[in-house]
Amino acid sequence: MEPYYADESVTLYHGDCREVDAWLAADVLVTDPPYGIAWSIGTNKAAKSKAHAGIQNDQDTSCRDTVLEMWGDRPGIVFGAWAAPFPNNRQVLVWRKPVDAGVVGSVTGYRRDTELIFLTGKWPQRTSSRSSVLETNGGKAQYLNSHPLAKPPYLMQRLMEWTEGVIAEPFAGSGSTLVAAKQLGRKAIGVELEERYCELVAKRLAQGVLDFGEAS
Repeated sequence: MEPYYADESVTLYHGDCREVDAWLAADVLVTDPPYGIAWSIGTNKAAKSKAHAGIQNDQDTSCRDTVLEMWGDRPGIVFGAWAAPFPNNRQVLVWRKPVDAGVVGSVTGYRRDTELIFLTGKWPQRTSSRSSVLETNGGKAQYLNSHPLAKPPYLMQRLMEWTEGVIAEPFAGSGSTLVAAKQLGRKAIGVELEERYCELVAKRLAQGVLDFGEAS
């Protein structure tokens, strides 16, 4: 299958990652899959949110779980949600989002401003020197784009720092993982189901390695 985009660092394929398996040739999985929570959002002028019908294959965790089964026991970094079943994991990290995140849908007075990051597969033993809570500040505008659930490239860089080899991202989305890999001089293989996001990723990667700023 011909790539949708390719340069010296990153190769991106358009299709279903359960069928387009080029990403399985990589060494470490760094992915932001559908969480399995049937996410959608309506327009909220007060919170400056725009309506979005949802993410494909987000009705349950079966797509994520199939990909993890395909990946096997190699190291993986997998984003997820509190409200969905957890995958088998070695450890759970917490991402604390910026101060303007987590307002929409929260009615208790506490913002929904955290997401989970699962470390799956086999990881090398290390001295405990980093917090399991990763923080990003500065506001969502620093990293959000036409994909409603984009991640900050700087956050993805921090997660990649303790990994080696080629990075696999079978749910490329807006391309934060692939952009971060390129910024770090790492090779990466991505797959994205929706062509509109493939186009967005290709444009971001074609711009070269840009400094998106430290969102922490």
